[in-house]
Amino acid sequence: MKIAIPNNGSALNQHFGKSKGFMIGTIENDKIEKLEEVSTVELAHQHEGLADLLAKHNVDVVITGGIGSGALEALRSKGFKIIKGAQGECKDIMESYINGGLEDKDVMCNHHCDH
Repeated sequence: MKIAIPNNGSALNQHFGKSKGFMIGTIENDKIEKLEEVSTVELAHQHEGLADLLAKHNVDVVITGGIGSGALEALRSKGFKIIKGAQGECKDIMESYINGGLEDKDVMCNHHCDH
């Protein structure tokens, strides 16, 4: 399984569409086996492009903070499982998801949303 989180350094970026990268974790036997950062600088606010990039990296789960409806629909169209409303360090968030401690908080955003 692969988990992707929009990041700002080691922390989750609360604005999905403005993220300059994604932290992608490869999970095997309920452990993070590999972490890699993938740049998305050229794809800011290109919802379909971001979804395509994550699909290309064989991502299964996308964990976000705030996300707008356009980005959410683009991710859903690719069949990703989406968890909204997370916050904190990417590695900690992934471990929480693996251990069943992360729930979808149904956080949505619009263009006037502050995080």
